[in-house]
Amino acid sequence: MNGIPKELLLSVGGALLCAFAVSFLMCPLVKSFAYKIGAIDVPKDNRRMHKKPVPRLGGLAIFLGFIVSMLLFVKVDHQLQGILLGASIIVVLGVVDDMSPLRAYFKFCVQIFAALVAVFHGVVIQTLSNPNVFAESPYWDLGWLSIPITVLWIVGITNAVNLIDGLDGLACGVSTISAISMLVIALLVSESDVALVMAALVGACLGFMPYNKNPAKMFMGDTGSTFLGYILATISIQGLFKYYAIVSFAVPFLILGLPMFDTLFAIIRRLAHGQNPMAPDRGHIHHRLIDMGLNQKQAVAILYAISATLGLAAVVLTTSGELKAMLLLLTLAAVAYVASRVIFPREIAETAHEKELEQEEMQAKSAAPVPEEKEEKHEEN
Repeated sequence: MNGIPKELLLSVGGALLCAFAVSFLMCPLVKSFAYKIGAIDVPKDNRRMHKKPVPRLGGLAIFLGFIVSMLLFVKVDHQLQGILLGASIIVVLGVVDDMSPLRAYFKFCVQIFAALVAVFHGVVIQTLSNPNVFAESPYWDLGWLSIPITVLWIVGITNAVNLIDGLDGLACGVSTISAISMLVIALLVSESDVALVMAALVGACLGFMPYNKNPAKMFMGDTGSTFLGYILATISIQGLFKYYAIVSFAVPFLILGLPMFDTLFAIIRRLAHGQNPMAPDRGHIHHRLIDMGLNQKQAVAILYAISATLGLAAVVLTTSGELKAMLLLLTLAAVAYVASRVIFPREIAETAHEKELEQEEMQAKSAAPVPEEKEEKHEEN
């Protein structure tokens, strides 16, 4: 990493190690606290992979490690104040939800409020780079759409990370990989504040990982998954939606690609089945891998590899020339298209076929003659 100030690298290393130490040391205390307040995940349906009750609330250790490192190594400006305040709201919501599940509508409203806290502190997607190389302006000015698009982005990523938290170490590991990708890009483009924040997040996640890897001693719960999603979403606005010429619009989507696409496909799948798009099911990517015969470690390793590949592609997009970057982007788009055609049209077709069979059965039942025995009994009565 030639050209990166040595002082910045030392600060990044310090922030990472500090967050790691605090998070790791806090895990036993948080685990005991989870048992005391009843924040326990009891396996009660086929979506859960564990067989025994496991304490939740591990995200609180991640949060504490992150906050301590931030206060020691990062100069917290007005925008970061808004991000930390919104993150604190998300963590409080997560702790309460891990103790006693809250209604989805209420959680959604609080998440919107937390997103608006960041927005009103200046964390806003104001422009997007224009992928049309022949356009007069290289950017799209979002104008009044900037606030709703920003809120949608923050709330969407917050929930996307939460939805992939279905296997031991999955959400924590994928978030770590995403944060490392952002850290590398921030170093390459001299975004020192973003680099330090991501270093703190990486360290906090790594400190929790020994307790969360398979077989997990503790889950991060909604406290951790929504916190990680919120930080990744807000910091990506600070460091990824700017710069990087014509391909900048693709960088955050690549880094956060795995949780984003899993969430998108989950919504499509549920709508195809005529279900509420927010209703839980056993159709996520990690569930599919388990149903294919893989164990948890194998499934998690595959998803780590996918996330790392997308992160590496994002780094390449920021360092290559525009032509190479566009070729890479088109290749990734083609791969994503093929993958979606393999996974979803078959499922949608099967769903449509099932609905047709159900309708035919209902029509057959309604058209069936009334049994004579019932008529005779009626006459006798």
